[in-house]
This record gives sequence, C-alpha cells and structure tokens, in this order.
Amino acid sequence: MPVTLVDKDVKVTEGVSCESCHGPAENWLLSHSRKDYSHADRVHAGMRDLKNPYVRANTCVACHQNVDSDLLRAGHPELIFELDGQAVTQPKHWRKELDKPGPQLWLVGQAVALREMSWQLATEKHPHAEATNRWAGLFWVLQQVQMANTDQPLRTLQTFPINPQNIEPAIRWADQLAQHIAGLEWSDALTRKCLRILASGSDAFRETSIPRPIQARRAERLVLALDRLTRDLRTTKTGSVDEALDSLFEDVQSLPDFSPTEFASDLNWFQRFLGAALERTDGGL
Repeated sequence: MPVTLVDKDVKVTEGVSCESCHGPAENWLLSHSRKDYSHADRVHAGMRDLKNPYVRANTCVACHQNVDSDLLRAGHPELIFELDGQAVTQPKHWRKELDKPGPQLWLVGQAVALREMSWQLATEKHPHAEATNRWAGLFWVLQQVQMANTDQPLRTLQTFPINPQNIEPAIRWADQLAQHIAGLEWSDALTRKCLRILASGSDAFRETSIPRPIQARRAERLVLALDRLTRDLRTTKTGSVDEALDSLFEDVQSLPDFSPTEFASDLNWFQRFLGAALERTDGGL
C-alpha cells in the first residue's frame, strides 16, 4: 500500500506480526528459539502447529480469501487464496524440506478456501453475484478432482449438485475434504492423476447449459490449479506445456470476454502436451 494511503496514526505494531500466523506469543516468545526445544514443545507452549496443512490453511485464509460484498461493489479487488503459491514468496524461516508436497498444500488450501467462500455466501443477505460465480467455479474444480479419483484416497465424500441450495452442505463438505487431504501420504502418482483429470475437462466447457460467467470462473480456477500442479514438471524442459498453459492464462485474462469454446480447444492442446510430458518424466515429477 502506498505510504500516502496509510493513516498517520497507524503504528507498525498494528500490522501483520509473528502472532498473526503463530498465535498469541505470551507463552512461547522467550522459549521458541531455544535449541533444545522440539516442535512439540513449541506447540505445547502455544505456537500454532503450522506443519499441519489444515492448521496452516485455516491460519492464512482469514486474511487472504473473503472480501465483504459491499467492498467489492465499491471497487475493492478480489482475493484469491492459494496456500502453496502464496507461501513461495514468503521469506523462508522454516525448514522447507519438512513441508508437505506443494500439490497437497495447494489442494488443502483450495478446500479451505471453498469452505470460507461458502460460509460468506451463507451469511450475507445480498452476496455479490461474482462471489457466487467464484464459489461455483472453485467447487466445480474440487469436485472434478474428487469424483474421478474412484480408486484413490481422495474419494471419501459424497458429491452433490453445485447450486445455491447446497451452500450449507458445501461448508461441511469442503472442511471434511481439507482435513482428509491434510492427513494423506501424498505421492507424485496422485499429483499426476489430478493433473490428468483436470486437463481432460474440455467437454465441460462445451456444455451450453452452464452460464458463461460461471464457465469463466471455472476456467480461472482450473488454470490456477494446472499452474500449481505442473510447477515441478515444468522444470524438466517441457516448453510445449509452458506455451499451452500460457494460452490458457490468456483465455481467462478478461473474464467478460471469456470464450468457453476457445478455452476448450486450448485445454485440449494442453492435455495433449501434458500427456507427452508425463510420459517423458514417468516415475516422478
């Protein structure tokens, strides 16, 4: 935020601090840097267990997801929460090698984001129309991942139609999904399956019964998902995947101008290049 927009009476200590993420520091501040303290000791002293992806997502989402609909109408920019993607830019003050895999962190974060979006829609009397479309878009992406994993551990919850009547059940569904994913032993094979599932969704964008604004939001979330899930793959000289992903990003740059048929065509190309890249890197990302 530009300095000129900050009130002269605002103090630095009123901004984001260690406590914003790690919890009230009264009982752990003096001891948390001790060399003889284990992670369990720090958690016992009151620090949040941010190694747990579910706890981490719940901690971060509060500031990075929901904006009141009145503020959106007044011109406030939308917020899109990505637990994995946004953590990449953080100064590393933890042992990165102890983290859960990036795709797992991303998926836990998306499930928690859906829960918070659902809660906001359930509590606002007059939700912003775009908030409902964004909710439907993310819900669709998560259901694609879950419904197609019939022989994988993501298949744990009963799915249901995506409509405003199901917002309350969506809160419970998303929270249960987030907790389940956080507890999984993630693998490259599961990342690959999620990628293949999401990349094969072009037919959904040829479905004319779905309003274009919702299709645009589905595409927006889908492209962000593909970007995060192919992050490791794209370090292995897969230029065609990069170019196809760039085309998908271009398709969703202007949502009012979104073309479902053009996106479906570009998604087909992405699927084709992705399949070839996954074959070349078989055995791991």
